[in-house]
Amino acid sequence: MTIKEVITRKDFNSFYHFPKEVYKNNLFYRATEDDIMHLLLEGPTAFHSHASVNTYLVFHDAKIVARFALIHDRKLPEYIQVSFFEALPDIPDLSEWMVAEARTKYPDCKQIVFGLNGHLNYGAGILLNCFDRAPVFGLPYSPEYYQEYFCKFKKRSMVSYQFTVDSFVEYQRKMGKCPNFKGITVRKLNKKRLRQETEIYTYLNNACFPGHPFWADREVQEDFELFNPFRFLIKEENLLFAEKNGEPIGFFLWYPDFNQLVKRSQHLGLSHVLKYHFANPMDTFRFTEIAVLPKYEISHAVQAMILYAIPYIDQLGIKFGEGGFIFEENLRSISMTRRFLERVTGKKMEPYRRYALFETPL
Repeated sequence: MTIKEVITRKDFNSFYHFPKEVYKNNLFYRATEDDIMHLLLEGPTAFHSHASVNTYLVFHDAKIVARFALIHDRKLPEYIQVSFFEALPDIPDLSEWMVAEARTKYPDCKQIVFGLNGHLNYGAGILLNCFDRAPVFGLPYSPEYYQEYFCKFKKRSMVSYQFTVDSFVEYQRKMGKCPNFKGITVRKLNKKRLRQETEIYTYLNNACFPGHPFWADREVQEDFELFNPFRFLIKEENLLFAEKNGEPIGFFLWYPDFNQLVKRSQHLGLSHVLKYHFANPMDTFRFTEIAVLPKYEISHAVQAMILYAIPYIDQLGIKFGEGGFIFEENLRSISMTRRFLERVTGKKMEPYRRYALFETPL
């Protein structure tokens, strides 16, 4: 087996094409995250100003059998990330080969983590269950055998929760039209001021998530480069800001499951934008991120943003929501999520999909 670093355009094309071999008989795979992958691997982007990216193909008998990228983000300096991993089954010693390459390339780093794609905002996780269901947009999908490649390493488990929207609609009805949120107001994203609104989003992300597993502070330009390609799909109600006395104190990011617009290896394009706006076949939304500044954690901000979003979600004909991913070791977030969902739905909440990152010392 040999590992070749990707340099030429031909090599990059092979890297991007390889999942078609892995998933050729899989009806559930979706390629909608490829735009982010292209952004990070080739750039240039703001992320590259503080991160190094090396991309590899793995060959056996002149045939490509795996691919991966090594990412070292100087804002997460102790870790080498193995990102955008794809592989055929039963490749002997594959994880050991990747660890060895990481040691050679980054001899001063102490840890390696498998399944983190540059940043939590770009994507993370190796799927551990629900292999017979297509992923919700923004959540990872991988074959069942992937976890076998990393079974010797420490597992950092993550989960998502699924719930019905009608429970939230009923919850809003019970709350009434004018609940008292003690001076907290909610507003939608202003897409005409996308750059300025991204500044608020980035500020709140960095202020709300210090100490979160694998979190690295963001730059405004990084988040702008992430949002801007989806500006024709994202509506203003998909990003909400909670404010107190005119100052932003929290945000809620949600969106329909755009994966329901595409099949397998299709990329989101103009035809899918039109399909969304004029036909809208989607019945699920992703409850992506919700957070408030630490000093307002016991306020009504989370409740206010969710209640504000419910009519927009209901108008789309959405039936289901999926929230996450959430690290299971983040007991506070898990407890808050389950408690809120159980209060709204009246049902005991158990994890729906399970994921993991895997890590080991270098």
